[in-house]
Amino acid sequence: MNEKITASHLGRKSLLYVRQSSLHQVAHNQESRRLQYAMKERLQQMGWSEIEVIDEDLGRSASGSVTRSGFERMVVEVSLGRVGAVCAREVSRFARNSREWQQLVEVCRLVDTLLIDQETIYDPRRSNDRLLLGLKGSLNEYELDLLRHRAQEARFEKARRGELMLIPPVGYLQGTAGHYEKDPDRRIQQALEQVFQKFLELGSVRQVLFWFVENALVLPTRHFGVAGWQIDWRRPNYSALYRILTHPIYGGAYVYGQTKTETIARAGASKKISRSRPREEWLSLLPNQHEGYVNWDTFERIQAMITNNSTLFQGEGQGAVKEGTALLVGLLRCRRCSSKLRVHWECKFLSVIWSSLLCSAPLRGRRSSGERSESLRSLPRRGAEALLQKNWSKAGHAVLVLGCRQTHPSPKHT
Repeated sequence: MNEKITASHLGRKSLLYVRQSSLHQVAHNQESRRLQYAMKERLQQMGWSEIEVIDEDLGRSASGSVTRSGFERMVVEVSLGRVGAVCAREVSRFARNSREWQQLVEVCRLVDTLLIDQETIYDPRRSNDRLLLGLKGSLNEYELDLLRHRAQEARFEKARRGELMLIPPVGYLQGTAGHYEKDPDRRIQQALEQVFQKFLELGSVRQVLFWFVENALVLPTRHFGVAGWQIDWRRPNYSALYRILTHPIYGGAYVYGQTKTETIARAGASKKISRSRPREEWLSLLPNQHEGYVNWDTFERIQAMITNNSTLFQGEGQGAVKEGTALLVGLLRCRRCSSKLRVHWECKFLSVIWSSLLCSAPLRGRRSSGERSESLRSLPRRGAEALLQKNWSKAGHAVLVLGCRQTHPSPKHT
């Protein structure tokens, strides 16, 4: 018997911790799992008769990003003083992050519990063993980061060459030649082509959505089911149309790195969220890599139209064409902050009132009457009347034309 093992240790039960990092390893690395279960014989040879196997963390990573109920239960059992030794084939099975690893080592030190792997018995109360456990924990964490970094760099290099094939959006399939290919279903092709044709005709995503809804048309969507990836036909929404019109794959380009993953703390737990990246930060964008539903020049023109339709306060675009009180939206800007101005045309008792131009940025307030007059006078009279001819009712048109004439009086004939 090893000198580190005492009667106090043997008088308590031992725990055998079995873990594999992913479901793929559980399904394919069966020999590794057999070797871990075989550690039970080593514990029996050391003198333990009561051995409990904890294997509920199979398929769960020890990086600290997921909850491991088996590890938590093991720490609780150790902290209650019921365990004489915890065992794993390699100590890296316990944890690959400093927080959980140091927690386990410290709890074992306080209650005099041994840590055992296939080579050594560690007593956390001995300074040399505690130093060795600390080094192994740091190396295990570094090894995981190194493996992750190497795999990520290899993935990025493959993506820069346009060779990293991911699951494409609806309308495309992974081709055998290392490129994306159009879905052979003609119904899917015609539906997606209709989206681009209608946008070029109508000029905005919102109008395309209205057209599809009014005509009771549906678009294909893809979801993963029991039988694999399947196609459903549903009534479109704005986000679905926007994704189709802005995804470069439909313009024949290979793209990778449109989003980034961030880890945030929420409700006492870490959570990963995905955020969109600006186009200049995409890792790879290679035009003309496969057959698109539109050519690349047309796709770029569509992106420019969508950008110009934006109504963001600080945006560069003029905004989508509207009617009513927003006839001049996007055409006038605040001289202080360059934000877009909101133009109000109001009528009370058939007398025109030119309301002030409001800055769209928060806490900016109203502009002075002098600035308002100059802004309105900068619009030619005939140009203002022309803007009103198309979309206004006769009553509203008459009132606003009267206002234009008051702001831009006709020259007097002599």
